[in-house]
Amino acid sequence: MRLPVHDMTGQKVGEVDLPEEIFGIEPNVPVMHQALVRQLANARLGTHDTKTRGEVSGGGRKPWRQKGTGRARQGSTRAPHWRKGGTVFGPTPRSYEQRMPRKMRRLALRSALSVKAAEAGIVLVDRLEMEAPRTKDMEAVLANLSLDDSVLVLLPERNWAVERSARNLPHVKTLRAHYLNVRDLLEYRYVLMPLGALDVLRGFLGQN
Repeated sequence: MRLPVHDMTGQKVGEVDLPEEIFGIEPNVPVMHQALVRQLANARLGTHDTKTRGEVSGGGRKPWRQKGTGRARQGSTRAPHWRKGGTVFGPTPRSYEQRMPRKMRRLALRSALSVKAAEAGIVLVDRLEMEAPRTKDMEAVLANLSLDDSVLVLLPERNWAVERSARNLPHVKTLRAHYLNVRDLLEYRYVLMPLGALDVLRGFLGQN
């Protein structure tokens, strides 16, 4: 697949062949779904907690004697059926972490990138640099490239000025190419990347 390369003013400055093994494969939807579920699960903190009858305060004394009152026998006021009693089978801290082989994770990324490429969602620029953080400059670049929807900006390395320039734009996210993930690829309509970021993707997705 051959895509045009633009500069920051929107002018075409060349063309690049996208690697077929990354951007031109048959998408594996089940693996993409598994990768997305894994990412969402691993983002959960798992710190939820409820107290059982042995953890709530109070309830150490038997509320009334066993026999002779005409009432049902009770051993504690912190039993689950009492007000302020413990919770039965409530959530406790746990890990939601899911594991996934590296080859499958890479296959999921290749599949998502192939979907983006098929939908004309990959936009290449020769470079993406700014002298100082300025939101208007980033808005101008996106307007020059006719990116009128949500945009994921992939950077080859940390770029303080570009990251700060895009931070206040509600539908724009910057991400270093090494941290590319399925969730962001599916969430944003366009993927804007300089040629340096494309080289990073070739480096770790071109391998098995």
